[in-house]
Amino acid sequence: MNNAAEVRTKSDDELKQQLQDLRKESFNLRFQTASGQLENTARTGQVKKNIARIKTILSERTRAPQA
Repeated sequence: MNNAAEVRTKSDDELKQQLQDLRKESFNLRFQTASGQLENTARTGQVKKNIARIKTILSERTRAPQA
């Protein structure tokens, strides 16, 4: 999943599941960073951006019917 267009094609349930998975991955990456085991440091930023992207699209969908 690289861009917002791909994310927008998914259903709310799929996005919520993916958000949960990304949060778990972020949690694990933080522990790997703290213990010095993380090799791909760029992955942390990618995960953060994907979380933000999904949260933004979910919030847009909840606000859209009210407008």
